[in-house]
Amino acid sequence: MTILVTGATGNIGGQVIQHLVDRGADVRALVRDPSRANFPVEVAVAKGDFLDVDSLRTAFDGVSTLFLLNAVAPDEFTQALIALNVARSAGIERIVYLSVIHPDVYVNVPHFAGKFGVERMIEQMGFHATILRPAYFIQNDVTIKDVISGYGVYPMPVGDKGLAMIDARDIAEIAALELLRREQAAQPLPIKRINLVGPDTLTGTDIAAIWSDALARPINYGGGDTQAFEQNLKQFMPAWMAYDMRMMGERFLTDGMLPEGGDVERLTTLLGRPLRSYRDFASETVAAA
Repeated sequence: MTILVTGATGNIGGQVIQHLVDRGADVRALVRDPSRANFPVEVAVAKGDFLDVDSLRTAFDGVSTLFLLNAVAPDEFTQALIALNVARSAGIERIVYLSVIHPDVYVNVPHFAGKFGVERMIEQMGFHATILRPAYFIQNDVTIKDVISGYGVYPMPVGDKGLAMIDARDIAEIAALELLRREQAAQPLPIKRINLVGPDTLTGTDIAAIWSDALARPINYGGGDTQAFEQNLKQFMPAWMAYDMRMMGERFLTDGMLPEGGDVERLTTLLGRPLRSYRDFASETVAAA
């Protein structure tokens, strides 16, 4: 019985693999370039790509449970559908899919809409799946730490509705626990959706205040201008992705990214410990600088 992890060399995938190995699972990692893979010795490595169907057929052979993670890409939806079709042909019934929170609300945001389409296909194709719906990754803000410390501004367009940001380490551990729960079940388990949120729902002003405390000097919230946000992003990512992120930011401003009742308590019980907070992340980031 083998668990295949896609997105294996990324931040989430690598942590999922480590959690699975620590718990004694038989793990296979799908990677584009095995020479760059750095996994525990227990992990089998399969070379493959979501758009290389033959490589997926080989990688999926003998797999009992699949962790499906697609990075944001222009053809993300196509990649996921190919993977699902090949998985079904390989006899894989058990899946944990990393989606996104509120994909049925953020309907105009390309990567949200794509993930919602994948969720629908998972249901209609009859998979027995856990669909994980994470909110904004706390670690996304690693990319702006120099802006915060250098200019005294928190620039993300978070707005005043609030985001229930979650630590990527908590996402990975929950994913691993769900993979093991499905892998070890005597019979395939029914489909389940889990919102992945952090312990606090924070506004842009709240986050600026946390950085003010961590840096011991005033940090202001400077978000809200999504046009400027898009232009800044275009300096280091493709224009289509910057626009996608702008659309997401606009939904932050109008809708927020809010937990549902019982989400925090459910995740705390699942992990057996408190969720990591944004304040902890800010303090760790400053201490590591």
